[in-house]
Parts: sequence; structure tokens; C-alpha cells
Amino acid sequence: MKQLTIILILSCALTASAQTYTLEQMLDSARQNNIAIHSAQYDIEAARQQRKEAFTKFFPNISATGLWFNANKGMAEMNLTPSEMISPEIGAMLAQSFPVEALAALANPVSISMMKNGTIGSVMAMQPVFAGGQIVNGNKLAKVGEDVSRLQQRLSKNEVEKTAEQYFWQLASLQEKMKTIDAVEQLLTTLCKDVSLAVEAGLTLRNDLLQVQLRQNDIASQKLKLQNGLSLVKLLLSQYCGLRDTTFSISYDTTGLSPVAARKDHDQALLGTAEYQLLEKQVEAANLQKKMAVGQQLPTVAVGAGYNYHNLMEKDHHFGMVFATVSIPISDWWGGSHAIKRRKIEQQKAMEQRENNAELLKIRMQNAWNGVDESYQQLLLAERSIQQAEENLRLNRDYYRAGTSKMSDLLEAQMLYQQARDKHTDAFAEYQNKLLEYKLATDH
Repeated sequence: MKQLTIILILSCALTASAQTYTLEQMLDSARQNNIAIHSAQYDIEAARQQRKEAFTKFFPNISATGLWFNANKGMAEMNLTPSEMISPEIGAMLAQSFPVEALAALANPVSISMMKNGTIGSVMAMQPVFAGGQIVNGNKLAKVGEDVSRLQQRLSKNEVEKTAEQYFWQLASLQEKMKTIDAVEQLLTTLCKDVSLAVEAGLTLRNDLLQVQLRQNDIASQKLKLQNGLSLVKLLLSQYCGLRDTTFSISYDTTGLSPVAARKDHDQALLGTAEYQLLEKQVEAANLQKKMAVGQQLPTVAVGAGYNYHNLMEKDHHFGMVFATVSIPISDWWGGSHAIKRRKIEQQKAMEQRENNAELLKIRMQNAWNGVDESYQQLLLAERSIQQAEENLRLNRDYYRAGTSKMSDLLEAQMLYQQARDKHTDAFAEYQNKLLEYKLATDH
């Protein structure tokens, strides 16, 4: 008995501490914890680094080179004959000053070997002056890539919110159906007591009691299936939104609001959708790629400066220099002309895709709005059906008590009441999903 009391206390404590989430709180949790949004953020950061990398092309390219070598013989070797390098006038003057043996030695060849080992070092800085717009357009293209990553993140965020909200309304639908089951179960419990007393008093047949009990068994079976469905959807929603457990509950309003406030001007909404902006970026990227193809066929000009050192002549030698380079891709012009034409074709293709897909996006908006309007009308019909089913149940209860109708008629009225409430629950969930589809179609 003591253990049972402890279990009940713990159960009440857990129930009391269970977190209740609204739809917006669930969506916030999904945005913060879902892996798809995290991956999209990584893509944005990678694109940002690529843009920064492209920006460095505006600055000078600085490089340093060092070389040390030791060869098995000199890289520059030659044989010199001194006498061949002396003019006759100088030879006559030497003949008067030097002995004959010294003059004869000048006729012998002398071997010279240079640069057998040495060290070379240089530091160069080269600044591009004109590159056919490739650096400027390359930076613009990198910026487009970053913008595309941000738009892709918007699409990922929309998809995450869509899935989370679908799970949310699925859970809400099951909870509403559970409320209906509880209400019907309570009605049957009351009816079972009344019929049991009537059977004991001999006022009705035992068959009526058996019909009620069979109906109670059917409701118990439905309740068990609903409980399993609730557990599964809670588990899915918890995992998708990054919640720690499944003991939470959700709060929502089942009042069907008019969809008029959700209506948007489709022409204006189109311009703000991530899908259309991606089409715009595709055209912009194709235009920049065409400009870069043109730039590759233009001359490139750069200026530079450098500092050099070597000791190839067995002596340290330092010197600096400035220089300019011009590169003209003469042989590439033939193939380059075809590359430019290919880029123009791709640009035209991107423009036509933008126009075609823009029309499809507006058609999707209109179709989504039609779904909203239809589901709202179905919801209104379901609300009227509940009122009619409640009145039908009340009348059949009164007729049975007056002895003018059968138990089967009363149980059928209860079944119609349950079906009307379930249809209303399904209609409300469908209405919320259609609103969600329209919101995503108009991206607001």
C-alpha cells in the first residue's frame, strides 16, 4: 500500500511538471535543434569563406623562393687561351717586359669552372592591374553563392517548420479524438448503469445491456489504438524538435479562423519567395559567368616588384627590381569564342526557366488558396454536423427513455455523434495543413 502511494505521488509530480508547448514554441525548438537547419548554416559559413577568399584576389600576390645547390662540377665551364685574347700591340709591349718563358705560357689553354654551388633567394610581389573583369566578376559570383546559401537556408527552415507543424496538428487531432472517445465512454458508462438498473427491475431486456457492453468494448479498442498513435506522434515530434522527453503536452485553439486574413496578392508574394529569388540568382550567376568567359579572352596586365640575392660568383649579390607583365591569350581566342557563346546560351536558358517557373509558382499559390477555401467550407459543414448529431443523440435518448425507440437506435445516434466530432477534428487538422501549404507557397 505504501509503495502504491509513492508511485501515485511520483506520477502526479511528473504530470504536474510536464511542459506545455504552443505551436510557435514547437517551431522555435525545431529551428534551433533540427539538423537540416544546422547543415544549411554550415553551407552559409562555407559560402562566406569562399567570398572572402575571392576578395583576396584584389591584393598583391606575394611569393618567396629559396634555392641552395651543390653540383659535382661547375654548371658553367670553358677553356680560355690568354694569348688569343691579347692584341698584337699589347703582345709587343709584354714582350719587352716579360721573359720568353712567361710569354710562352700565355699560349697554353686555361680551364674555368663556375657555379659549382651557391644560394639563390627572391621575394616577389605582383599586383594585377587589369584582368578582363575576372577578379571583379569573380567576387560578385562568390557573393551570389553566399546569397544562394541563405535562400537555401530559408527553404530548409520552411521545410522544417512544415514537418514540425504537420506533426503538431496530427498530435492535436489525435488528442481531440481522444476527448471524443472519453466523452462517448462517459455517455456509455452512464447508459450502462441506467440499463443495468432497468434490467434488474425487469423494465427492459438483457439484450439492450449486451448491446451497450459491446459498444463499450469497441470504444475501449479504439481508445487503445489512439493511445498508441499518440505515443508514436509524440515520439516523432519530440525527436524532430529536439525535446528531451515525450511527457510534454501541447496547447492549441480549435476555433476555425476565417482564412481571409491569410490571403495575399500573389504577384507581390511571388517576388518575396525564396524559390523565385533563387531563379533570379540563377540568372545573375549565368550573366556573371558569361562576363568571366569574355574576360578570359582579354589581355591581363600586372605590375610587380622584387628583391633578389645570390652568391653564384662566390660573392654575395643583392639587387631589387620592378617589372610589368602583359599576357594576351592569342591562341585561346578561337576556343574562347565558343565558350562565350555557350555562356550566352546558358544565360538565355536561365532567363526562360525563371519566367516559366514563376508562372508555376503562381499556379501553386492559387491551388494552395483553393485548398484553404475548400477545407474551410468543409470545417463549417463539420461544425453544423456536430450540432445536428448532438440534437439527434438527445432526441434518441429521450425516445429510448420513453420506450418509443430501440437501444440500437440510441447506440447508432451515439456513433453518429462520435463520427461527427471526429470529422470535425479531421476537417480542422486539414484546414490547418492547407493554411500551412498556402503560407509556404507564398513564403510569409
